[in-house]
Amino acid sequence: MIWAGLLLGIGLGGFFDGIVLHQILQWHHMLTTQGNYPADTVAGLEINTLWDGLFHAATYVATIFGLFLLWNAARLPHAPSSTRVLIGLLLMGWGGFNLVEGLVDHQILGIHHVNETVPREQWQWWDLGFLAWGALMLLGGWVMARTGDQQ
Repeated sequence: MIWAGLLLGIGLGGFFDGIVLHQILQWHHMLTTQGNYPADTVAGLEINTLWDGLFHAATYVATIFGLFLLWNAARLPHAPSSTRVLIGLLLMGWGGFNLVEGLVDHQILGIHHVNETVPREQWQWWDLGFLAWGALMLLGGWVMARTGDQQ
């Protein structure tokens, strides 16, 4: 059940990022900071939409694997059925997603930043907030999962 919860959390985190930050708020797309693919040109938006779609496909795959693993775990006669553990694992997966995506895409590769609609000098604060949010979810999820086992 551990991998099921983590993969589902990764999928949910990726869907939230892609749907809310990329599509609804339109704060950034996958490659908007690369310079060659600005979101305010048709060509730039086309390539960003493609990469956003590939990103969604990857989160979809994580979600499918997570559901498959959860289904298999739930069918076992000795399977733990703690809601607290599952929610903790989901939060750990989502928080882990935020940390990895934030470190790799925002910090190391710099292919985009969380909120590119604010002045450029504020981007780092949004990126750091995204990392802090991920760390809090990861830690809070870990605490929930551990205490759920004890109930």
